[in-house]
Amino acid sequence: MRTREKRTITRGRRQTEEEEEEVEMATAGEEEEEAVEDVPEGDETEGGDEMEAEAPRRPRGKGRMRSRVTWDLCWAWYHALPEAQQAQIARMGFGHLLSVRPFHLDVPYLEALRERWEEDCKAFIMPWGHMIPTLEDVAYLTGLQVQGEPVVGLERRDYYDDIVELLGPEFVAGRRRPIRSILLGSLSEAVGLRGRRRGPLESLDKFYAGVRGALDLGDRSEERSVRIFASYLFGRLLFATQSSQMNCKFVLLLRDLAQAGRYAWGAAMLGHLFSLLPSNSQRSQSTGGFTPFLQIWGYTRFPMGRGTLVEGRQMMVPLMTRWEVTPDPRVTDRRVGDVRVALDHYPHDQVVWTPYVGEADASHPAVAAGRPLFDRHLLLLCLGTCEVLYLELVVRTLGWHQPAIEVPSLGREGHSRRRFFAEDRDWGADHGSTVAYWRDGGEQVIRVTDLQDSSAYMEDYQARYAGRLRLDRRVMPETQAIRLLEGRLAEQEVELTRHRAEVRTLPAGGDLAVCLQRALDRAEARVRELEEQAREIGAQRQGGDVATLQAQMESLRLELEAWISDLEAERRTMVTAMEELRDDRATMRGRLLEARESQRKAETARSRIAADYEILKDRVLKKRREQQRQAQQGTPARTVSAFASLDDIVSLGDPSVVRGGGLPRPEASTASRPPLPDRRREREEEEVSSSRRPRPSEGERREE
Repeated sequence: MRTREKRTITRGRRQTEEEEEEVEMATAGEEEEEAVEDVPEGDETEGGDEMEAEAPRRPRGKGRMRSRVTWDLCWAWYHALPEAQQAQIARMGFGHLLSVRPFHLDVPYLEALRERWEEDCKAFIMPWGHMIPTLEDVAYLTGLQVQGEPVVGLERRDYYDDIVELLGPEFVAGRRRPIRSILLGSLSEAVGLRGRRRGPLESLDKFYAGVRGALDLGDRSEERSVRIFASYLFGRLLFATQSSQMNCKFVLLLRDLAQAGRYAWGAAMLGHLFSLLPSNSQRSQSTGGFTPFLQIWGYTRFPMGRGTLVEGRQMMVPLMTRWEVTPDPRVTDRRVGDVRVALDHYPHDQVVWTPYVGEADASHPAVAAGRPLFDRHLLLLCLGTCEVLYLELVVRTLGWHQPAIEVPSLGREGHSRRRFFAEDRDWGADHGSTVAYWRDGGEQVIRVTDLQDSSAYMEDYQARYAGRLRLDRRVMPETQAIRLLEGRLAEQEVELTRHRAEVRTLPAGGDLAVCLQRALDRAEARVRELEEQAREIGAQRQGGDVATLQAQMESLRLELEAWISDLEAERRTMVTAMEELRDDRATMRGRLLEARESQRKAETARSRIAADYEILKDRVLKKRREQQRQAQQGTPARTVSAFASLDDIVSLGDPSVVRGGGLPRPEASTASRPPLPDRRREREEEEVSSSRRPRPSEGERREE
C-alpha cells in the first residue's frame, strides 16, 4: 500500500533526526520589537511547536492573534527600486506576487481557521470535510512557481563569511561568531527604512511615497541590493516566523540569482505555512507563514468574512489582486467566537470546491507550468522542513467524489524546528530519497470512478471528528444569532462609510453626486432601523416567546438580505460612476503631461538657439579680425617699397655714391644712428594680447 511506503521514508528520516538531536543547540524564541542589539542566534524559533516559552499564557479567548507579515513595506520597497532591480526580482519568480496591492488581514478569520488545523492529516477540520490548500491554489492566487528545483541546501554552523560576501560586512559588524541568523531590522535599516510602518489611516500611495523618498541604496552593487531585499522578503512575507530574526540558510539561496528563478518557491511557501499551523497553536498570540494567502484561500473556498471581489479586476493576475478587504476597526474588533459559529453553520452546499473553473492557463504562467503536479501526492520541502500534502483527502477540489479513506497518522516528516549543527551539513544529500520523491513528481492520486456521491466519506468523517465538529451544537442560540446579525450590520456600515467618502470626492453640485448621496442616506437610515429591530428582539428574548422570536429573526434576515441586494446595486452604480471620473481624470492628467513635455521641448530649443547664436557671433568676430590682420600684413610691404624709393632719391645727392663709373666714395658710418622701430611687430603683439584678453559679457557690451 502507498501509505506503507510513506512510513518507510518517514522512518528512515526520523532515525537521521534522532542523531541530529545530539548536536541540537537551539532553544526557545523571543518576540521582536524589543532591541536592536545582537541577540544570541540560538534564542529564537522557526517552527510552530516552539512558541514564546517564557511568556505567561493568556486565558483562552483573551488577547489577539498577531501576524508577523510586513507586507506593506515589502510592496513599497519593491516598487521604489530601480527598474533593473525590479526586473531581476521578477526573473527570480516574485514579480506576480509583488504586483498584488497589500490588503488588511482579517485576524479573527485567520485565528478561527488556525484553530481547526489537524496536525496528523495536515488539513483543516471543517463541518463539510477536510480542506487543504493545494499547489493549484498557490499557483492561481499568488503566481509563485510550484514546479522546479526543491528549496533545499546547505546548513552551516557559521555563516559569517557568507553574509560578508553576499550582503556586506555591515551586517556582521560587532557581532559574535558563530553567526547563524540575521536581524530583519538590520536589512531595512541598511537602506534607510528602519522603523517604517504604515499608519492605520495612512493610504498605501502616501506610504509608498514616503518609502521611495527614504530609500537609500548607497553605492552597493545591483546584485547586493537585490539580495538584501529578497532576504527581507523571505523573513517578512514568504517565510515569516514569530521571530525578529531569519536563519541565514535562506541567504545562501541567493548566491546565484539566476538559479533562484528555478526554485519551486510556491511549494516551499506552502510547506513552511503547514509547519506553522500546529493543532496546539492556541497558546500563541502571534503566527507565522504567508497568512494573506491563507486568508484569500478561505474567501475563495467558503466566501465569508470581509473580503469582496472588486469590479474591474476580473482579468487581473494573480487572483489575489482581485480581492479587497475592509480595514475598519469596527469589523476587525469582532469576536473570534462569532467567526467560529459562522463556520459551524456555514451551508455545506455553498462551499466552492472548484473555484478556478473558466480560468485560462495561458493567463497564469505558474498554473500552466505546475498543472502536472495538481493531482499528485507530494512532500513539500523548505530548507530542512518537509510537510506532506495529502491530496487524497480533498479530491473534491479536482472535481471528483470523495471516497472513504483511512486518515493518515504519520506525524511530521522531516523537521520544522530550527537546529544548528557543529559542522556544515547538506540537508538534500542527507535526505536524498525525499528530494528524489519531489523530483519524480510524487505519486499519482487514483480516482475512484464507481462513486455516486461522497456520503460514505462524510459518515466516516463525522464519526471520527464528532467532538471537534460540535455536532450537538448545530442549533444556534439566540444570543449568537443576534451577535452574528450585528456583525453583518457592522460590515455594511463600513461599506456605507467607504462609499460616502468616495461620494465626497465627486464634483460638488453634480446630479450624480446628489443621487448617490440620497441613496446612501436611505441606506444608512435602513441600517439604523435594522439595528433598532435587533435590539428589540434582544429585549423580547427575556419573555420566552421563542416562536415569535424566531419568526421576527427570519423576517429581519430576509429584510437584511433584500437591503444588502439594493445596497450592492447602488454600489455597482457608484463604482461605474467612479470609473468614469477616474478615466476623465486620467485624460486630463495625460493632457497636462503633454503640455509640460511641450514646454520642456520649447525651453530646450530656446537654449539651443541661444548657444548657436553665440557660436555664430564668435565666428563673425573671428572672421573680421582675420580680415583686419590680412589688411595690416599688406601695409608694411608698401611702406618698404616707398622707403626704397626715398633712398634712391637721397642717394642722388650723396657724394659717396659713384655714378657713371667713377671712384666709389667712402660710406658714411651708421653706427651712431638709432634703430628704426619695427611697427609691424608691435601691431602683431597688440593683436595677440587683445585676443587673449577676456571677452566682455553681453551686459557689458550693451553698456558700452
